[in-house]
Amino acid sequence: MSSASRPVGSVEIAVPPTPEYLQVVRAIVGATAALDDRLQPGRVADVRLVVSEAVTNAIRAQATVGVAAAIDVRCDLVGDRIIVEVADHGPGFDPSAVPDLPEVETPERLRHESGLGVSLMHQLADSAQFESGPGGTIVKLTFVVGDA
Repeated sequence: MSSASRPVGSVEIAVPPTPEYLQVVRAIVGATAALDDRLQPGRVADVRLVVSEAVTNAIRAQATVGVAAAIDVRCDLVGDRIIVEVADHGPGFDPSAVPDLPEVETPERLRHESGLGVSLMHQLADSAQFESGPGGTIVKLTFVVGDA
């Protein structure tokens, strides 16, 4: 595919804040990301995983304050980037307060049964940004698409 015919566009979905919709989000965002044939299947899996983590966090955040509003997910194909935004209406959080995880080889790592989502986002996306406040959180995940 020549660069002139690379897919460009956006897909937006609003899903209820329940786990039953995670598979729908993964399928739609994964299929959208895969429209760019430069993205290797392993990177599509990375996109699906971190978006699933972001939406799971959004579901949990909204549940803590009893908000039933939809979670908004947007996937943009722009030039050499896939940008995914997940927006919730939860209480917000301080991204700088999320502790770093211990190294995989250390015994301390075994004590971390949850709390891996933000770390995975930072590790698997080329950029993970968080805008959070009392009215909710927007997670912006960017994946750079290179020529295969």
